This record gives sequence, C-alpha cells and structure tokens, in this order.
Amino acid sequence: MSITGILSAAAIVGAVGIFVGLFLGVAGIKFKVETDEREEAVLAALPGNNCGGCGYAGCSGLAAAIVKGEAPADACPVGGAAAGAKIAAIMGVEAGRTERKVAYVACSGDCEKAGQDYEYYGVQDCRMVGFVPGGGPKSCDSGCLGFGNCVKACPFDAIHVVNGVALVDREKCRACGKCVEVCPKHLISLIPYSAAYAVACSSVDKGPVTMKACKAGCIGCGLCARNCPAEAVAVKDFHAVIDQEKCTGCGACAEKCPKKCIEKL
Repeated sequence: MSITGILSAAAIVGAVGIFVGLFLGVAGIKFKVETDEREEAVLAALPGNNCGGCGYAGCSGLAAAIVKGEAPADACPVGGAAAGAKIAAIMGVEAGRTERKVAYVACSGDCEKAGQDYEYYGVQDCRMVGFVPGGGPKSCDSGCLGFGNCVKACPFDAIHVVNGVALVDREKCRACGKCVEVCPKHLISLIPYSAAYAVACSSVDKGPVTMKACKAGCIGCGLCARNCPAEAVAVKDFHAVIDQEKCTGCGACAEKCPKKCIEKL
C-alpha cells in the first residue's frame, strides 16, 4: 500500500471519529436530563444501606421521592431522626418527630418450652417447612420455626436464632423491616423502642390447645387486661394485645400473667 493510501485511510478514520465525537457531544447536550442538586445532597445524607425499608428501590429511589415531595424527609427508618433532620434542612422543611422502632419476635416458645411433634431433617428454611405435615415440627402452629430466614434477611446482623427462637438485638436493629417481610408465621413486627412490655406469643388457639403445645403460650385468660390500670391490654382471639400508646410500663400485666408470656423489654 502506498503512503498516499495510508494517509487517506488515516484521514477518513480521523474525520469519522471527529464527526462521531461532535454528534455525541451535541446529543448529550440536547438530551441532557436535568437533575436537582438537592437529590444528590439528600442521597449523601442517607445511610446508603439500600435495604428497601422505606418502601423505595434503594436510597437513590428514596432521595428522588423526597425531592419530588412524594416521601417525607424522615422516611428512612435506618437513618432515623439524625438523617431526617439533615434531609429536612436540605429540603428547607421542618423535621418531623420520628420515633425509633425495633423489630420484635412475638414468640418465647424455645426448645424447652414448646412441644415438638416429630424430628425434622429437611430443608432448613422457614417457608419450605410450611409445606410439611403440621406446618413444621413444633406443636404450636403459631410458633417460631427457628430456621433463620429472618437472620439471612437482616442486613445489620441484628437477629439470631437462640435455642430455637429468633431474638432481636435492639441496639443493632434499624427497623428496616426485612425480617418482618420474610417471616412466614408473621411473628415479627416493628414496635416502639421505648415500649416497656410486649406479649411474647402469637397463638390464637384456645387456652387448652395452647397449653398442650407450649408452656409459655398465652391462654387468653384476661388477667392481664383486668389488672391493667391504664386499660392498655385487651384479649383478642384468645390472645393478649398491648396498646403501646396507652401502656405506662407499670408491669401489672406481666406480674399477673400466669404463663409469664408478657416480657419486660
């Protein structure tokens, strides 16, 4: 190939490159999507766990929703009041009052207290156990299965299975709700961090049935409700329920409970 041919080819390639570069540059300017600077600032104020506890697809999704006015400044359960205050300042709004919450497992039926109908050697997965006879080896159909789906789902290492029952580390928990979502028995809920007492049972069976299945099960006797001076306890479907907004933390319910299934937090 002659030198002229080589130079011509180089010139054509260079011209094409310049044209493509100019075209992409113009296209980038013409089709540029304007972003709100506040969105980047809000994203920086979020913890970055991308846990989805806020209901949005990660922290970037929440940041966009906050800037658009679709979510409040304190919508991040992990960042809590501190992150909410920073974001409120960025958005120029007043920070709302955010009450810290933690996950709570409403079951105390550990290996010593809960009966077991048979030995289980299958897949160690709470959801899969629901398909085996009786819904699992535990005699109580409402009890914690103890195979740790909640443990695997927690991004903060705040929940572990101890003696057959999932237990939450209140100081590590950031109330993202991941454990709540994966529990097939619906035993886990988010309660106020300030809560003084909670019912460590989810059984809705009648007293005699519960007593056969678990030594620590609520039998719906109503002693807790009758002795609560604040009228914060009620029995619904053979199961005691505490209204945390009314509860004063006096402990009368726990003292009178014959099965000791109301625990101090």
